[in-house]
Amino acid sequence: MNKSYTLIEVLVAVGIFTIIIAAPTGFLVGSLKGQQKALASQKLLDNTSYTLEYMSRALRMAKKELSAPACLSQNGLNYQITRSETGLRFINYKEECQEFFLEQKRLKESKDGIENYLTSEDLEITSLKFKLSGELQTDNDQPRVTLFLEIKGGKSLKAELQPLIKIQTTISQRNLDVPY
Repeated sequence: MNKSYTLIEVLVAVGIFTIIIAAPTGFLVGSLKGQQKALASQKLLDNTSYTLEYMSRALRMAKKELSAPACLSQNGLNYQITRSETGLRFINYKEECQEFFLEQKRLKESKDGIENYLTSEDLEITSLKFKLSGELQTDNDQPRVTLFLEIKGGKSLKAELQPLIKIQTTISQRNLDVPY
């Protein structure tokens, strides 16, 4: 009596083994992709949160250009849009000329001529716009800056794993600035 396996029995055994192993492997691969996307989203949220908090603090403390215009284009301005709506210039609380602007799909800051990036290389800003209201001395509105930001994270990841955030926020100047 021959005690070996037939070709059919071997193929059936390999097929069952493949099915049993394929399901958990697919689950593991899906879990790893989900974890990569979650980590990229967390990194994006952390960097965006820091950047917006830094910008908000600076914009809330901005001062009006009251002397001969050195930073802004005219006297009496609080903020000035630059670079076709992708930049914003103002005088900070230390009396320095400060600007936030988009350069090479990254947010950059210029403070008295010294430039620094505010976002990491792994993030890509796809849209940045500023809108002003109440920026003139002659109006009756408190100065406000509305910021529109669309930012994508995980440039090193595949496109389907890159998180995207769209943010709109309005920041008003801390000091009351309306005519009496």
